[in-house]
Amino acid sequence: MDYARARRLLLRKDPVIAGLIRAHGACGLADGIHVDYFAALARSIIFQQLSTKAASTIHARLVGLLPDGKVTAPALAALTEAQLRGVGISRQKSVYLRDLSGKIVSGVLTLDGVEQLDDEGVIAALTTVKGIGRWTAEMFLMFRLHRPDVLPLGDLGILTAVQRAYGMRKRPSPQRLRKLGDTWKPYRSVACWYLWRSLDNEGAAPSPSSATSSRAKSSTAKKPEKRSQ
Repeated sequence: MDYARARRLLLRKDPVIAGLIRAHGACGLADGIHVDYFAALARSIIFQQLSTKAASTIHARLVGLLPDGKVTAPALAALTEAQLRGVGISRQKSVYLRDLSGKIVSGVLTLDGVEQLDDEGVIAALTTVKGIGRWTAEMFLMFRLHRPDVLPLGDLGILTAVQRAYGMRKRPSPQRLRKLGDTWKPYRSVACWYLWRSLDNEGAAPSPSSATSSRAKSSTAKKPEKRSQ
């Protein structure tokens, strides 16, 4: 991604985002790149609807169960329900993790070459997994595949940040956010990073997990994602 070009465009096209850029410095989207796609998706499932601290503890315990500490589909599929529950993973998330690992092991889903798909193709592929909805797939696009122009319309953190930054009386509707986001094209991912950053009082760069935390801090959080059947 050409961050210099993104910065110039956003500084010129939107004074509100320009103010966030000046306040928060360099964009940290690239900090979340993870070359192991399966491990990244498993981590995303664990982190759904949990605080960063709690999810990190559970994730670390899970890693400790696996050979050489590597989160792979065969290794995860080999764990028993009791082992998953023993490290703090809920029954529902254990179903999600088993579905993810099972689809990879069986070849129903392959992550090899997923970066060659367009954004909607990636979303379509990932949302075949139980527990991975559009939002999680969008976070994968932004933070793992480093796609520059993703706008997660259902993200409560983004909606809250827009409300605050633009002085709106209430959170914008997804339709209004989409219209506003047209100004940020083709770098909507970068604009969203700065909006998340504006909610972060601790100064840490946003990630899929901290983006979830931002949603939780913003009034009421949504229920965990469920894939449409």
